[in-house]
Amino acid sequence: MAACIALCATLLALVLPCSALAHGGSYAVLGGSVADRAEIRAALDASAFDWSLIPAVIEVHVVPGIAAFSTPGAVWLSPELLHAGMFSWAVVQDEFAHQVDFFLLDNTQRAVLNDALGTKVWCHADKSGLPHGGYGCERFTSTFVWAYWPNRQNAYGPAFGPDREVTMQPWRFRTLMSSLLDPASDGSAYNSP
Repeated sequence: MAACIALCATLLALVLPCSALAHGGSYAVLGGSVADRAEIRAALDASAFDWSLIPAVIEVHVVPGIAAFSTPGAVWLSPELLHAGMFSWAVVQDEFAHQVDFFLLDNTQRAVLNDALGTKVWCHADKSGLPHGGYGCERFTSTFVWAYWPNRQNAYGPAFGPDREVTMQPWRFRTLMSSLLDPASDGSAYNSP
């Protein structure tokens, strides 16, 4: 009987959405295994960013064979990616950084970031056909991931080459973000490298 209850509990955990808090942020995982959910939680917990600033519950869809992407309020990840363990954490954070863009930034703030990141076009809907690094939104998320998790294990770090367009030092980017998200702040919480 105990084995049957344990099996039923495990099956329910795999079928029902999982809500979690990552630095206060809210998300619900739809699909995926317990291990997949643990990787998502670990990825978000590794970041120094306070995800509770996002004023929405983000739906995280774990779907086999899909390339990672985001839309407002939703993130798609594959279990194959998540099985890479810590190497996948940068991608998870990248997709959540898009949520920061969707929910916390306005066009004035995006213009400031475009200038700081050396881009002219914010994202794909504004103009198609540019290389990945030609979009401010992509440089934003790559830089965001490195700035809030400057760890040697971060796949977006300089040790892994120029595949990602990290264009600012972590402390400088965090200072800028602090001033954008809290205009009353002087950024002093992030002024040390």
